[in-house]
Amino acid sequence: MSGDTLSDLLRAVRFRGALFYYVEGASPWVAEAPAACEILPAILPGAEHMIEFHGLVEGACWAGIVGDAPIRLEAGDVILFPQGDPHVLSSAPGMRAPVDDNLYLSARPPQLPYALSVGGGPGACAGESATIVCGFLGLDARPFNPLLAALPRVLRVPGRTLGPDSWVTTLLRSVVDESNQRRPGGEAVLERMSEMLFVEALRRHVDALPAEQTGWLAGLRDPAVGRALALLHERPGAPWTLEKLGEEAGLSRSSLHERFVHFIGQPPMQYLTRWRMQVAAGLLRDTGAKLVEIALQVGYESEAAFSRAFKREVGVAPGAWRQRKRLAG
Repeated sequence: MSGDTLSDLLRAVRFRGALFYYVEGASPWVAEAPAACEILPAILPGAEHMIEFHGLVEGACWAGIVGDAPIRLEAGDVILFPQGDPHVLSSAPGMRAPVDDNLYLSARPPQLPYALSVGGGPGACAGESATIVCGFLGLDARPFNPLLAALPRVLRVPGRTLGPDSWVTTLLRSVVDESNQRRPGGEAVLERMSEMLFVEALRRHVDALPAEQTGWLAGLRDPAVGRALALLHERPGAPWTLEKLGEEAGLSRSSLHERFVHFIGQPPMQYLTRWRMQVAAGLLRDTGAKLVEIALQVGYESEAAFSRAFKREVGVAPGAWRQRKRLAG
């Protein structure tokens, strides 16, 4: 898998970690999370999409999307909900609980992470408990984020594949330590570590994909398609043609087109156009560059040609996009 291509994408879609909390559950216990879109503005203002993840530090529990069969988690396991589905964590399968909006919408404490205790009421079982680390990851969905469509609704990383001394296991324990010790800079450290956790989860997900799997992540793993993606991401402003891209990827025009469509679901030149628009959107939002400068940087010879392409792909003119994003903060 081309790590550079994935890194390019994550930078372009403003991938970032957010606040943490950890839960101490005493059996019987249950905690339910709403759809990510309902709480995103309170947790990650400015992000367009949010992924929630949970790592089991100690004990065992069940986790799953509301309405679907839950998955048994053991200590060291990490589970992510990339599409933002409402989900439940509990000490036993089939449990439900009212969503506590105050957890997400109330004013955040001076220093994170939160520490919560749930369960332990009538019927509590001595010794049956779980410690779960929970976090959030934000990223942009528009104008083009091929990663989101390639991710499943649930992504589980078994702890046994990580090992007891892995840095992921260290991260899970660090959240609990930071909550108790409140050291300066702890929140920033945890945010960066959560981003690393997500990349590690993606790597293991790709490694486990069957040979016949298609999609953007599977395409990264294919030698020719992965090479073509890396080139397009590395040099989006280059005057690419299908023939030139095929030469550098080691395939004929027709073979590259066929293989690229098989994995990515669209022709290389269409992908390039959409990727250029994502790069341009970031420049519009984050810099004061003139439209003609952005046009040249992403491979267009004139401002007019770039503006037409941007409006066709994104639905609004570049100037309107820039104004909208700046007003949104």
